[in-house]
Amino acid sequence: MKLKYIFSGLLISTFFLFIVACSLNYDPIDTYSDVTEGESEEGERTVVFRDRAAVQGHMQTIYRTLRERQEHWYLDVLLIADARSDNAYGGTTGAEVIPFENNAIEGSNSVITRGWNRFMQDIAVANRLICNIDDVTDPALTAAERERFRAEAKIFRAMIYFDMVRLWGDIPLIITEADDITSETISEVYPQYFPSQSSELEVYQQIEKDLLEALPHALDNNPTDKTILSKSVARTILTKIYAEKPLRDYAKVIQYADALTADGFDLMGDFSDLFGMNDDVTDTRMRNTRESIYEAQFFPGSGNWVTWMFGRDLVNWNSNFTWAKWVTPSRDLIRAFQVEGDRIRFEQSIVYYETNWSNYYPRTHYPFMYKCRSAYSSIIKYRYADVFLLKAEALIMRDNPDLNAAADIINRIRQRAGLSNLPASVRGNRESMLNALLTERRLELAFEGQRWYDLVRLDKVEEVMNSVFSRDPGRRPLAHPFNQNSYRLPIPQSVIDQNPNLVQNPGY
Repeated sequence: MKLKYIFSGLLISTFFLFIVACSLNYDPIDTYSDVTEGESEEGERTVVFRDRAAVQGHMQTIYRTLRERQEHWYLDVLLIADARSDNAYGGTTGAEVIPFENNAIEGSNSVITRGWNRFMQDIAVANRLICNIDDVTDPALTAAERERFRAEAKIFRAMIYFDMVRLWGDIPLIITEADDITSETISEVYPQYFPSQSSELEVYQQIEKDLLEALPHALDNNPTDKTILSKSVARTILTKIYAEKPLRDYAKVIQYADALTADGFDLMGDFSDLFGMNDDVTDTRMRNTRESIYEAQFFPGSGNWVTWMFGRDLVNWNSNFTWAKWVTPSRDLIRAFQVEGDRIRFEQSIVYYETNWSNYYPRTHYPFMYKCRSAYSSIIKYRYADVFLLKAEALIMRDNPDLNAAADIINRIRQRAGLSNLPASVRGNRESMLNALLTERRLELAFEGQRWYDLVRLDKVEEVMNSVFSRDPGRRPLAHPFNQNSYRLPIPQSVIDQNPNLVQNPGY
């Protein structure tokens, strides 16, 4: 008896119930189906992609995932990285967001459950193409196209696994499609449906492998279209993974950061060009800037809905502004901008409105994160300033530090923000330079989903987060002190209940 469809049906049914239960989720985008891809009379799938058009359609599914389903790879990652750090408060009084602010997260949290399920679905979409594209016999699919599409799918898979491994550490590493289950093969195939976790290092090594294999075949950077999973996107993720502990290699951080400079990326002269609106506030000011490496773009007529969760939609002023928003800027972050005298980045990162609620501030003067300010704002997943500052980090942290070169990078970032150069007393001291780097990354990349990972990467979580509650009277009381167990989120309990081979992270 074929059992594959029984197991698949159970898993899909569970996922469907989850989708319906979560108010922030929309209907899943379409992927392959029996109708579009074919099935034999016996119910066995005989072909995945019939022709070149089917492969192209599946690539469009991957790109639609990044445009239409922003809740996990942008909304949730931003909540975790900024509200879990000293940059922001949860924003609402809801049980799903406050635990990220006061360190009270449990495996039942709906945000982490949604994220896990959506990420795993993304992995399945990537694997679908990677594992089956060589079976396409259509001569219209050229060898170059075949390698390009596979490369883009591998970059997508690497992007998703990088987000996942930083959130959860040891996770299932799935790079194949499960075989059919029969009475004869059940003992061999069953683990494919209920995989155990791979180590954090193994996941990073697979990310590295996917990116290095994709590099020769992906498209070059296109200055007029930053929505493509290009060579430059692969180099960006390589820069970032080599800065992380399991694969830490500061020489390679510098190598790939320099490669992105050679690809034509640079800082914009005006910081407001990255997130600003045009003069009549009908559209975003600029797309595809020289600083943007990868972005999801939205245009009049088909906007981006996550604006509802963070503040006002400037092209539709009163829409969805009757309820408290996520990721409220913290007093500690606002003070950090003030201490530096950083008006330029402050005004592009934080805005004040009058509200109907007063969860953290008086309703007459309430701050909001401001980097996604309209339905047409691009969501910039990767930008050059992040990579440039990672190069500075590598120059500081490597065995033979070059503090002057690192300071030159930080000073370029500061000069754009209208700030003075680092003083000589800072440039000459490694620990002072590291602190200056962390401050610069905090102010430059506020509300771009970086702060928590910076603290984790540089072992600053306990130092910063256990003291911020005494510095910031606006934060909700700390439920549990931060420790090394706090570096990882709990595996969703519902996922563990479905898969007995998963082991919960320590501390949960």
